[in-house]
Amino acid sequence: MRAGPADERDNRRRRAPECGPSEPVAPDREGRITAERAARLAACYVAEMTGKEPENLTSVQRTDDRGWRVDVEVVELRRIPETTDLLSVYQAELDQDGTLQSYRRTQRYTRGQVQGEPT
Repeated sequence: MRAGPADERDNRRRRAPECGPSEPVAPDREGRITAERAARLAACYVAEMTGKEPENLTSVQRTDDRGWRVDVEVVELRRIPETTDLLSVYQAELDQDGTLQSYRRTQRYTRGQVQGEPT
C-alpha cells in the first residue's frame, strides 16, 4: 500500500525520539542523567502512557531533588485543516536515574491557537 501526501507529511513532521534499546548516555559529573537523556526518556514515557506519539519537547529543567521536569507536546486529535489539530502538553517528572515519578497533562489547545487564549 502506497502512502498518500498526508501520510508523507506526517512522517516528515514527526521526529519522535528513539524509545527502544539505545546506547547508554554518560551521567553528568554528579552522577545524574543528562538533560538530553531525560528529555528522550520523558518522551518515551509519555508515548507509552498516553498511546500518543510525541511531537515536540517544549521544556527540560532540573528539579530541586536532582531530577528532571520535561514538557512533551503530543497530538491528541488530528483534524483537517491541521491548524485545528488538538494538541496537549504533558509534564513528566523523572528522578536522577531517569525513572518516571509522575506525569500529567498541563495544557490542551488547538494548533492554530495563539498562546494564552482559552480552549
